Amino acid sequence: MAVDPESLDMEMRDPNNLNEHVRALWEDLIGEPTGTHSMDGVWRCSYKCFNSCKACCYKVLTVLCAVPASIYWGCCFAMASFDMIWCTTPCIKMYLMQFGACKLLYGTLVRMCCDPCCESVGRCLSDIRVTQNKE
Repeated sequence: MAVDPESLDMEMRDPNNLNEHVRALWEDLIGEPTGTHSMDGVWRCSYKCFNSCKACCYKVLTVLCAVPASIYWGCCFAMASFDMIWCTTPCIKMYLMQFGACKLLYGTLVRMCCDPCCESVGRCLSDIRVTQNKE
């Protein structure tokens, strides 16, 4: 189902949490244990530098690469869909039809060859009676 670009949620851009594993917040990456603290000013400056640089770099990369990457991935998924719809699924259906005929032929040949032998052995062994000696 295609979504109208005007109705995109500009706040929640990962509603299915596809990229939760890529989350890189300061609190998830940097932590000073008790007894090992830098100066408060350094800690605050590092926090601001990390977040600003990460945001700026990500925005520059998306400006340069997001549209070409979208085109690439759109083409990849289109080719995969085309392959599944027009090549793979019909090929599988064709093989299933062929294997169905082979299964029928093979089953018939096995029954022709094995059934008489199995019936003969079964008739030979069917007259065996087991009795107990009470000595």
